[in-house]
Amino acid sequence: MKISELQVKDIVNMDNGKRLGQLTDLDINLKTGTIEALIINASGKMMGLFGKESEEIIIPWKNIIRIGSDVILVEVPNVYERKPVKFEPPSTPRNR
Repeated sequence: MKISELQVKDIVNMDNGKRLGQLTDLDINLKTGTIEALIINASGKMMGLFGKESEEIIIPWKNIIRIGSDVILVEVPNVYERKPVKFEPPSTPRNR
């Protein structure tokens, strides 16, 4: 299988059924020539807002369940789930 064939497949987490994104890179062991991990962007996009790169998710090869014709099924713990961030406005300085 070619890397270009892997890049077009959606990566789905079997734990919760959520789409994680698509393959952006591979971690390859240069001594053995084996794939160590899949690397995807957490946002599922190549670039984030205003050109900033988004956070990467590294999925070890042992966490890949199956590579199908359209999808790569993986088992990823909930650690990778984005949690909502509560915004608190900065406190106003007191007048002296």
